[in-house]
Amino acid sequence: MMKAIRVQRTGGPEVMELIEVPVPQPKPNEALVKVAIAGVNSIDGQFRDGRLRTPLPFIPGQEGAGVVTAAGTQTKLVRVGDRVAWSGTLGSYADYVASPEEHLVPVPAAISDEQATAAMMQGLTAHYLVNDAHKLKAGETALVHAAAGGVGLLVVQLAHAIGARVIGTVSSDEKGELAREAGADEVIVFTRQDFEPEVKRLTGGKGVDVVYDGVGKATFEKNLNVMKMRGMLVLYGMSSGPVPPVDPAKLSEKGSLYMARTTLAHFTATREELIARTSALFAMIAGGSLKVRIAKKYPLAEAAEAHRDMEARKLAGKLLLVP
Repeated sequence: MMKAIRVQRTGGPEVMELIEVPVPQPKPNEALVKVAIAGVNSIDGQFRDGRLRTPLPFIPGQEGAGVVTAAGTQTKLVRVGDRVAWSGTLGSYADYVASPEEHLVPVPAAISDEQATAAMMQGLTAHYLVNDAHKLKAGETALVHAAAGGVGLLVVQLAHAIGARVIGTVSSDEKGELAREAGADEVIVFTRQDFEPEVKRLTGGKGVDVVYDGVGKATFEKNLNVMKMRGMLVLYGMSSGPVPPVDPAKLSEKGSLYMARTTLAHFTATREELIARTSALFAMIAGGSLKVRIAKKYPLAEAAEAHRDMEARKLAGKLLLVP
């Protein structure tokens, strides 16, 4: 038997309960992993409250790091004893998870379980945003919303390393300091400054080359007003709710703007791409050029508190559960 968090009905954080369940048996193409660290992500809250659907009851959690303890009969990529990390495997809020082997990436000795977990969903997202969704170049200007969030701090560091000018939006002065430490050139505290006129002022009325936005509804309309002609809006999340339907004619009126709604799975669709991205991230973390910020670690039993903190957006950086 093992401890796990179970959701029997959708709702607020209180619907997550700690229970004892049998340890899962890996299918032929799966490996059983003893979970050392599980990552907490906004998508977990969307499954929990029913915005994203999965059959009930279920064990939440999509991401973590640990050690392979058993391998299915057809596995070729991992062996018992391997340190691995993963994202996109439901059931990670538990002592053990059975994961398809193609989701598991090797974790080098120089990387801790905490760093590996923080590099998965949020690190991979930041990596594809600046390298592929819009290939950011030195000299371009990027607007990064929620610049002190888990993804935001990583996007800011990667964009700064490329040589782009970074304007970040944050909710408080403390978060503004974190964004600046990560490499933001300008910080807008959106709780007291309207980001639209501020971005126009900071760019001399020209606007930005790209907006990286995981917020959605609350920022969408103003995003279209702060972009350069032929600028790019990359929507990668919807923490404030989904964006209302948009008439493509509006994009032409605002300057032939480009808009993409991206999701991580499409940028790690092949094993080769997944390994290339994680290897690049792990190398940067090991070399000290990319820092992952761990905001707080919670015992597995306190998953509900972790979700409350995540949804209150009080903490800057990565939230982790420790089984």
